Amino acid sequence: MRIRPYAAGDETAVIGLWEKCRLTRPWNDPRKDIARKLTVQPELFLVGVLGEAIVATVMAGYEGHRGWVNYLAVSPEHQRRGLGKTLMREVEKRLMERGCPKLNVQVRAANSEALQFYRRLGYAQDEAVALGKRLIPDA
Repeated sequence: MRIRPYAAGDETAVIGLWEKCRLTRPWNDPRKDIARKLTVQPELFLVGVLGEAIVATVMAGYEGHRGWVNYLAVSPEHQRRGLGKTLMREVEKRLMERGCPKLNVQVRAANSEALQFYRRLGYAQDEAVALGKRLIPDA
């Protein structure tokens, strides 16, 4: 898998992948999520490519205190081949180069496969409660 930054022509393939992986939600417009990410550390929005096909994505960021990962996706037909692990290691490397001391990822509690995946990579549940507040509605 070749890893490269997201490019303008990737939008349709990326959103299709996110939908296939069931990452999209009605209250989050994926086009708006992409547009917002491209204004902040766009170099940390990566895609994994096999041949000409985008088969994986990850969106990361670092605000000076800790890093965050969103939209880690691997096409179902390419899962369990180490592609997700490869993308996460690349993101970890890029964040460490920026001086990022800790990386956080939020996983829906019902997504046991994703929880197991992150645990295998050394991530552990923090004793914290994630809170959220929508500032700009997408719908």
